Amino acid sequence: MYRDTNTTRAGLTTLNKVFRGHRIAIVGVGGSGSYVLDQVAKTWVDQIDVIDGDVFENHNAFRAPGAAAHATLQAGRNKAEYFAEEYSRMHTGINAHPEHLSTDNIHLLAAATFVFLAAADADERPMIMAWLRDHDIPFIDVGMGLRQVDGGLTGLVKSTTYLPGSSISLPAKPAVAPGEDDYSTNIQVADLNALNALLAVISWKRYLGYYATHTPATETVYKLYLNELRNGDAI
Repeated sequence: MYRDTNTTRAGLTTLNKVFRGHRIAIVGVGGSGSYVLDQVAKTWVDQIDVIDGDVFENHNAFRAPGAAAHATLQAGRNKAEYFAEEYSRMHTGINAHPEHLSTDNIHLLAAATFVFLAAADADERPMIMAWLRDHDIPFIDVGMGLRQVDGGLTGLVKSTTYLPGSSISLPAKPAVAPGEDDYSTNIQVADLNALNALLAVISWKRYLGYYATHTPATETVYKLYLNELRNGDAI
């Protein structure tokens, strides 16, 4: 919508052309997905598809980028439409899809050159991931699990990259139902949501060749209690 003077000032115009011709899909713009959008919207990708069927509510505002007006929260806007409108002030070609992704509307991903999956609780997540692999569409699955202990919050933040031809195992079943694991309280904190998204975006940029890469890795895990970041290959 306006000139990217940051790129020209830094002399990165030629390098930034790696983003041209790409159409990125972001499935879920809750805590982590909204931060993915925040970063992708600052690149030169041609189009961004934002897919989410939920309403943007009060609690969402406290784990998303920006500062939503109270009137916006009271209006009960759809998340995809709200974030698409916000970031369309900066980036052209942002398309809102106010619906939950399932096998019934998976055609929304057919034109994508890369997909960020940030709706890990989707019942059909394994089938969606299998469809992406079958269609040779690279994607990153983001997620985190936090729990409260005596010393505060602990848990993991994870980003896993699935590329065409890779042998990484796909999940065979949906995320564990609420009440069946330690993470069922769905604790989310804005800084960890942002970290989760940034790890995923950095992996995507490494894949495109925007960042120089010494040792390719398909999975990055941040261990909160140890303050440890581990890179390696997913099994």
